[in-house]
Amino acid sequence: MISDFNDPELNGKYLGTITKDFVKVSEILKEASYQVRSRKFSKHPIFPISKEDQPIGQLLLGKEEKNLDWNYYITYIDEFIQRKLVSEELIEDFEKAYKDPDEFCCLFVVDKDFTSFVYIPYPED
Repeated sequence: MISDFNDPELNGKYLGTITKDFVKVSEILKEASYQVRSRKFSKHPIFPISKEDQPIGQLLLGKEEKNLDWNYYITYIDEFIQRKLVSEELIEDFEKAYKDPDEFCCLFVVDKDFTSFVYIPYPED
């Protein structure tokens, strides 16, 4: 069960590769987030990222497709509840921790040694 919604101990190794990729895909993720929210699918879009295939969400950008280190998926908090990754009791905590989706991207990093929600600010226009 995941309860930490913004792990302050984001390892530098992750931050470097995530940031390098994020610069390339941030506009696509920001637009996808906007579409999810404007179509009222969810107020809280989440972008799981992983280097290997993983089952959470739908693949949005494959790493080979854009020469990235990470695969980018898209989903919402509902899937985390259905998969029992986040308990319904923690929804309120998640919503409080969720940062402004116009300014921050909610990534869910899935890797061998690290699994956590991470908020990364979109680059200034």
